[in-house]
Amino acid sequence: MNQRKKNNKPSLWKSIRTGLYFALALGFIAYAFQVTDIDLTEFRKPTRVTSWTRALRALAKPEIFEYEKAETIVNAPIYLPCPEGVTPGLAEQDTSGPYLVVPTCGALGETITVEGFNFPPGAVGPIGWVPSSDPAYDLLLRPEDVKVDSDGHFSYEFTLPDDRQSEDVQYIRVIVRKNVGAPVWSENAKLTWDKIIETIFMAFLATLLGTILSFPISFLAARNLMVNVKSPLTSLALSIIGWPVGIFAGGLLARWMMNLSSIEFGGVWMDIASVVVGSSVVYFLLRWALLSAEENPALFKRLLRIGALLLAALLLVFIMYDFTSLGIQLGQSLMPKPDPLSDALQPETGPFTFLANFIYQVSDITHTIMIVAVALVVGGVASSLLGRIGQRTNESLSPAPLRIINALLAGVAFAVLFMLIGAGIDWLYQIGNKMYIYIIPGAVGGALGILIALFTKPKSSLPVGLVVYFIMRSILNIVRSVEAVIMAIVFVIFVGIGPFAGMMALGLHTVASLAKLYSEQVESILPGPLEAIEATGASRLQTIVYGVIPQIIPPYISYTMYRWDINVRMSTIIGITGGGGIGFLLVQNINLLNYSAASTQMLAIAIVVASMDYISSKLREKTV
Repeated sequence: MNQRKKNNKPSLWKSIRTGLYFALALGFIAYAFQVTDIDLTEFRKPTRVTSWTRALRALAKPEIFEYEKAETIVNAPIYLPCPEGVTPGLAEQDTSGPYLVVPTCGALGETITVEGFNFPPGAVGPIGWVPSSDPAYDLLLRPEDVKVDSDGHFSYEFTLPDDRQSEDVQYIRVIVRKNVGAPVWSENAKLTWDKIIETIFMAFLATLLGTILSFPISFLAARNLMVNVKSPLTSLALSIIGWPVGIFAGGLLARWMMNLSSIEFGGVWMDIASVVVGSSVVYFLLRWALLSAEENPALFKRLLRIGALLLAALLLVFIMYDFTSLGIQLGQSLMPKPDPLSDALQPETGPFTFLANFIYQVSDITHTIMIVAVALVVGGVASSLLGRIGQRTNESLSPAPLRIINALLAGVAFAVLFMLIGAGIDWLYQIGNKMYIYIIPGAVGGALGILIALFTKPKSSLPVGLVVYFIMRSILNIVRSVEAVIMAIVFVIFVGIGPFAGMMALGLHTVASLAKLYSEQVESILPGPLEAIEATGASRLQTIVYGVIPQIIPPYISYTMYRWDINVRMSTIIGITGGGGIGFLLVQNINLLNYSAASTQMLAIAIVVASMDYISSKLREKTV
């Protein structure tokens, strides 16, 4: 018992250590105060107080409604200073309407009393100095507001300018305005509505684009799916060689098909006929080649099936070019035509103008990316076929000759890979020296491939999946680390100022974020269904379709809806960089110090964000 009490006694070293930790934390906070320049001196300055008071009051009065204004302008003549022959006193005024009572003259810098009579009750407006002999002169120096009481009267202490002396008559001008009629939506409210709708749909398209791209990427970034993906060096080397060869051949094929489809044989009707007939031919070719009941056909029939598949693929590419060409022509025919007299577009008054624009833009996008898509598909097919050949070669050969083949193939594959990397670096930095672009990278890559082949067992499988996993994760982390605002600035350079740039920036950021969330969800699925499906001999694609996707659909829907909510909020910031949406309008009004208009945009943003949060939470409840 005494020993326990002795151990519980406070230690001097512990007390000193605790004090040192506290002092260190306090010093850290104190240095943070200095770095962030915390100082309330500026806050207490009268000019600063006036500024933020005016801003807060303006923010509290959003410009949502407006009235028709009845304006009353009254000028009162005055000399500054009093010239010879003019007796100081009150100037005579016409009292049949609104009028001002002011002295006939005054001294520089003198404070006088200006009274107004017969003005519209409740009217408000500025009073200021007009330094001109012309009553129509439109400059008000130092305007301040006056407010008319219920009797049509006001009184204001006005300080005459101390630097506007003149022998000519000058004027004190009052301009008061009064609301007339019922309130209507202000122009600022209408513009805010248009921009907030633009913001919502910009966020929607960004979420849609991000979801489509991040869905397949998430499987490549899931460790539990990629850890078991292994491949022998023979198959890996041939797969690497197949990608550039297939992409090059696919690009040439797509370009040839594009040129062939652009030849005019009979106009639009011939294009329609080619699409219809070509689609029917593709359908019957695929049906015959893929749905045949014969399991072990003869060699000649197998070659016929392969030929049918190749012909169907060629026809499909040709049909897609014709189809996109028809979409472009249809969209152009439905969109507003330019006025031949002014070369300006006619007003978009048609109810289906947006559909015409949609048809045109989707067709144009598809036509533009067809070459890249066909090249990637052919590259993937070539890589897959060569990979299967490598797999069979690895299984059929003995280790001794296989080691030599692996060394040759790996040397070629890594040399090609490193030369492609060198070509990409040359495109960015314009090196221009083939020795540094191709020869040195090719030699280094070839040597590396040979070393890998010599120091690995010929029959062993390499962890290709983990390499792909780490590469994909690194790319997602790099993209996600760049803020969407920075991406918007870059895309503004690509496509110009507008919501398209903001949508692309948000979409790219959405791909990186959703792919990470999706992949983490894939990593947390139950392994039991996967093991059961794999035990039946299912392929990897079948395992993903039947074992992975059913488990991840509900959380994927939840993440997607939540990302749409995030994109709505982020798009308000994107607009500040010129990326469209309501943020562009908000920063414009703030820069112009139009805080009442900016308050309208802030209110719209708050309403939309709150509504999106409520709707997404309800949808998540129904789907998760």
